[in-house]
Amino acid sequence: MAESACGGSASEGTLGRRAAVEESATGRAAHEGILRRQSARESAARTYARALPIVPVRARGLTIEGADGRRYLDCLSGAGTLALGHNHPVVLEAIRKVLDSGAPLHVLDLATPVKDAFVTELFRTLPRGLADHARVQFCGPAGTDAVEAALKLVRTATGRTGLLAFTGAYHGMTAGALEASGEASDVRVARLPYPQDYRCPFGVGGPRGAELAARWTESVLDDPKSGVGRPAGMILEPVQGEGGVIPAPDEWMRRMRTITSARSIPLIADEVQTGVGRTGAFWAVEHSGITPDVMVLSKAIGGSLPLAVVVYRDDLDVWEPGAHAGTFRGNQLAMAAGTATLAHVRENHLAERAATLGSRMITQLRSLAREFPCIGDVRGRGLMIGLELVDPEGDREGREGGADRSADCRPLTSGTTPAAVPDSRAGSPRPADPELAAAVQRECLRRGLIVEVGGRHASVVRLLPPLTISDEQAAAVLDRLADAVETAARDHSGRPPGIRRPHGPGPQHRRQGERAERAGHTGT
Repeated sequence: MAESACGGSASEGTLGRRAAVEESATGRAAHEGILRRQSARESAARTYARALPIVPVRARGLTIEGADGRRYLDCLSGAGTLALGHNHPVVLEAIRKVLDSGAPLHVLDLATPVKDAFVTELFRTLPRGLADHARVQFCGPAGTDAVEAALKLVRTATGRTGLLAFTGAYHGMTAGALEASGEASDVRVARLPYPQDYRCPFGVGGPRGAELAARWTESVLDDPKSGVGRPAGMILEPVQGEGGVIPAPDEWMRRMRTITSARSIPLIADEVQTGVGRTGAFWAVEHSGITPDVMVLSKAIGGSLPLAVVVYRDDLDVWEPGAHAGTFRGNQLAMAAGTATLAHVRENHLAERAATLGSRMITQLRSLAREFPCIGDVRGRGLMIGLELVDPEGDREGREGGADRSADCRPLTSGTTPAAVPDSRAGSPRPADPELAAAVQRECLRRGLIVEVGGRHASVVRLLPPLTISDEQAAAVLDRLADAVETAARDHSGRPPGIRRPHGPGPQHRRQGERAERAGHTGT
């Protein structure tokens, strides 16, 4: 009987392994077929799908599972949309509640209990000084439409047409939003320098570079021969995301508020990606303490579903009925998911958590940068983090007087959060290396880590993990990223990168990564 039982168990084990192999082969075939059909049928304009050839079928928290059975730690988070990660329980519960209630899902701009709850929670989170005198405009479901609405609003309210925007900006892909973005040409937008330390447009960096940028703005506005008339508004990002993860110095933000207020120019803060705790404050403008006249919000406010709004001072509310509309501005499921997300981030202090963990991750990445000369700069704020990849053998860009002015690269004020402190190596940048950045992204994907590449030269590896990421998951992310950088740097240069750490993750880090995948989401 024992032999029979043993034999039966062995037979069942063999059948189980065979079934697993067949399931894996079926999954790989489905994965390859879907990708092949996507390539054949979808637009050439697709972007993420080119660099990330995966087919997600299940997801929870930080973890995505592909059709081929592979698991990934997702540090793209829908380009920052998933503040709580994939399929967070409070989001799913909110969506199910609306579906089970029989409530209408599409109501244009009619009032509903779901919309009322969303607006109430949104106003509860707004910066002091705006919430008590605010109006909200629901737009089409993408951030770019909210930008269009904001530009239209300030032009209508002021009777002026020109705009002030900044180099490196990204505000969307529709016509008006593109005009205000950094790659635009032949438009009615005056382009101003955005302060940064690593590649300072004035070659000095730090507080001095930010001061020069502010003075340039004042000069353009006050010089009657500058060619720039008084504009309808100024639009800026508190942290440039697509521009390369560049946090605006707090003091410079305050100067922009002072400059615009003194000249009756509405200030528009684009918080599409920086909002809902991403940078370590609920809204990124809160780091500097300013109150903008207009805020553009999308991505995380919909709790993973499409939603976009403009919030603005009530004295700007001069629109005629129907002056800006959108068929899908009444998305009830997105409002319910958004209310749950906003409340969860607020009640569980996830913005503060993002500040603490983000600062720690940036510190660890800067330690890594000291071992890898191909990491030119590490920067960010909260859980909006970037590594700029450079050619370590390229000629350094000159600084004023030919000197390395690293001493200038300090926070503008003592109030600047640690996660916004620029890298001390930011005195003499090497040439950007977009090929190496793309190689790091590929190596990350091979190790089960999804990251984005962006920046002015497509040389910045970006991390946008959900605010619910655990310490253990963060350690797994950094370990996989470090291993990917090491491999990409060695293969890119054709010789060892001369680092002090052993190649590949050790057993402890491998176990951390496996546990992080199983954990999926922290439940916080």
